[in-house]
Amino acid sequence: MNDILVNLASLGDKLAAHVLLAAAALGLGIIIALPLAVWANRSPAVSRVALGFSSLVQTIPALALLALFFPVLLSLRAVFGEGLPTLGFLPALLALTLYALLPILRNTVTAQEQMDAGVLEAADAVGMTRWQKLQLVEAPLAAPYIMAGIRTAAVWTIGAATLSTTIGQTSLGDPIFAGLQTQNWALVLAGCIASAGLALVTDALLGAIERGFQMRRRWLVWAGITLALAGILAAAFAQRATDDNAIVIGAKPFSEQYVLARLIGQRLQDAGYAVEYRDGLGSAVVHEAVTSGEIDIAVDYTGTLWTNQLKRSDNPGRDAMYEQLVRWEADTTGTLVLGRLGFENAYAFAMKKDRARQLGIETMDDLAREARRLTIGGDVEFFRRPEWLAVEDAYGLKFGRQRTFTSTFMYDALKGGEADVISAYTSDGRVAADGLLVLEDPRGALPSYDALVLISPQAAKDSELLAALKPLIGAISVEAMRQANYAVDRLDDKRSPAQAARELARTIDAP
Repeated sequence: MNDILVNLASLGDKLAAHVLLAAAALGLGIIIALPLAVWANRSPAVSRVALGFSSLVQTIPALALLALFFPVLLSLRAVFGEGLPTLGFLPALLALTLYALLPILRNTVTAQEQMDAGVLEAADAVGMTRWQKLQLVEAPLAAPYIMAGIRTAAVWTIGAATLSTTIGQTSLGDPIFAGLQTQNWALVLAGCIASAGLALVTDALLGAIERGFQMRRRWLVWAGITLALAGILAAAFAQRATDDNAIVIGAKPFSEQYVLARLIGQRLQDAGYAVEYRDGLGSAVVHEAVTSGEIDIAVDYTGTLWTNQLKRSDNPGRDAMYEQLVRWEADTTGTLVLGRLGFENAYAFAMKKDRARQLGIETMDDLAREARRLTIGGDVEFFRRPEWLAVEDAYGLKFGRQRTFTSTFMYDALKGGEADVISAYTSDGRVAADGLLVLEDPRGALPSYDALVLISPQAAKDSELLAALKPLIGAISVEAMRQANYAVDRLDDKRSPAQAARELARTIDAP
């Protein structure tokens, strides 16, 4: 319980960002939905299209809707210029606004359809204009129904906003995603409690406004509005207190990335820089973010860049791949490859030793022979990656079943018998801790995965920043990285990514 309270106390900046995002999306949704509902009430065709579109949006998972705005905004950059942000607040705002539309729009249209025809005829009889009738008759009668729709939209928006972490927007999803990846359940609960608490408080305030409309008590309406605005202003003030000049460090959603991001951040803080972290980003998102300058620093891997960015499936060798990537980044994106950290985190196929021994499997060729009666588990993106297609083609792999897990839960699935083989990572501490057998890749289907530091074109101009990070280059062994990763992933005597990064730094700085 104490751990949960400690984590809750540290979520101030995440809560403020979450409040502002949800409030902006809800406010924009109201601004769009109310006039659209009035128009829909006067035009059956508009009503069908508007409600149909809003319903369609609701069928799209919130995570997918958030992710879709990344390529949309990326394509719009050609029209609006490089200043158009593709990550963070803007795509999250647009996606959540669409998500908020349906309950507000549907309730408003329904309220207008259910109004007493006699009341509307009386308004016409006394000579009211269309605007007067809307303002003095229809709006007061519809207000309680509209507020009910706004309450539903608010709760949906606050919940869906936790997913905006995946596109680089700070939110209460940050501790939830980080906790899930590192099996830090206190951190997960802290994020969930904060998000649920925010939803309950918001619903209570909007409920007070709704009751004020129903009971014709203006003081209750204004009290609810005042308290809601006060909360939004407090969040805005807290956000303004953050340092806009902070160095932003991006991280993908697994333990090693969290540890390395904190290691880099601690080095920069020691050098006098303010630091901000953007965790939980996908591989393609991380690279685009650092090349566009929306984040300043990221750790990526040669094999990932080779397949995702250069669209290459050949394997020229570890050093040749690195040298070609350095030239490509310099010539194509202007991003600086500061250097390799010294270890490789390659994809590898791993099995429990007793299961592999039972089936007589030591290599990928052996695995291909037995694959049809086995279940393979991969991380959330593995089965769509070029590396998987290359391995599948090289060995003719045809598994009986494919299952997808988060990177942390893959190992639990293997341990519990939910999978027979997984796409493990060679620098993961759980490979050794769980006594797994890493299968040999005799055909060289998997490329090398040297961890390297990417610096955005803008940040690369800062010689002091580069000097602060240079000591990390070539300084981290795979054994040290495995130990740091396992310190975060293990269930007993668990370390936070920041603590593991400090311990890793001691091994680097040791004489």
